[in-house]
Amino acid sequence: MSATGLDVFDKSLQTTNVWLDEVMADIGPDRQVAWRVLGAVLRSLRDRVPAPLAAHLGAQLPLLVRGAYYDDYHPNAEPTQLRTQDAFLAHVAEGLHGTRPVDAHDAVRWVFDVLSAHLPRGQCVKIRDALPDDLKALWQLYNAERSSIEEQAAAGRAAQNAADARAFRARSSGGAGKRRATCRPAGLSSRAHQRRSEALG
Repeated sequence: MSATGLDVFDKSLQTTNVWLDEVMADIGPDRQVAWRVLGAVLRSLRDRVPAPLAAHLGAQLPLLVRGAYYDDYHPNAEPTQLRTQDAFLAHVAEGLHGTRPVDAHDAVRWVFDVLSAHLPRGQCVKIRDALPDDLKALWQLYNAERSSIEEQAAAGRAAQNAADARAFRARSSGGAGKRRATCRPAGLSSRAHQRRSEALG
């Protein structure tokens, strides 16, 4: 059954969730933070490379991610003067302001890994070659230690599901006190439980 009623949106939503799952496998089970990390790094990359290359990159992104990528974009502006890795990381850190602490160095590396996994290698090489040499070091086009795309996404989903389960249990435990008069603990006889209930009542 279609989630949105349009196949193009359904496909984009599915692909976007896979990307977020992969980021969450590294940052932990927080989809909102994963979205902020993805957007902050992509926009910093967009502003650093020449406009034609930025446009080629945008065309390769899932539709939903593309919207975040082009947020507040000025195509006639010159590429930002982020000539060093430190300057680029500082720019990413600004984009992460207001969210829980995330190391910008790790955020960049994680998003670069996602791009390498999903975009054509030739496109990744062109973008990487437009970056300062010390920043290129964060973009490993061949990372033999990286899990497969499916494993990475599955790890992110598992982390999110575990966090959701903990949150549900925490909400449910709020009513435990109201039920303690009627719930008999294991090993407590019916008569003892009755006396305990009367005392609590």
